[in-house]
Amino acid sequence: MKLNGFALVYTGLAAIAIAAVSFMSLKNSAIAGTALVIEEIMDMRQGDMRKLNFHSQPLATTDQIFVKADGSDTTLANYQGKVILLNFWATWCAPCRHEMPMLSELQSMLGGDNFEVVTLATGRNMLPAMEKFFDEIGVSNLPLHRDPKQLVARDMAVLGLPATVLIDVDGREIARLQGDADWSSENARAIISTIVELTAAQ
Repeated sequence: MKLNGFALVYTGLAAIAIAAVSFMSLKNSAIAGTALVIEEIMDMRQGDMRKLNFHSQPLATTDQIFVKADGSDTTLANYQGKVILLNFWATWCAPCRHEMPMLSELQSMLGGDNFEVVTLATGRNMLPAMEKFFDEIGVSNLPLHRDPKQLVARDMAVLGLPATVLIDVDGREIARLQGDADWSSENARAIISTIVELTAAQ
């Protein structure tokens, strides 16, 4: 039996509607699953990691430019595809001096194709002073990136130092910790590893 033009249009619209409902169901399931995973990760937090606050929904970061040690410009977009722990610091910041070696240790233990610790000195931080800072605390595996006009920090509402932001593979902020923390702790490594593994499995 041949279908007339109206019937063909109706059949086509019905198929599109069914596909849309199926897609939304899958999307809602994925969102619900993500929420459950975040709840599980939040339950993992101990010690300093209790200060790591996860957002109910991922937040946009920024496309503002910052400066690498060689003077070239870059943005956070260049890190998409891996989970990053973005640490805002300054040479005059005493808690930053305490925290930085632990960030360095985290990078040594977990850094690679799927995860990286990214350090960004915000405000007036001269490169020689930054290099001296790293030399004095024995850190050689973290980047000497600079945000001299605080454009990145302002865009991301960083109000005090140190501040550390956990960013997913799509470049979205999923959690933030204000103040210093022991990022080399077993608990911190377990949380970061879980997030990286879940991301790699998607």
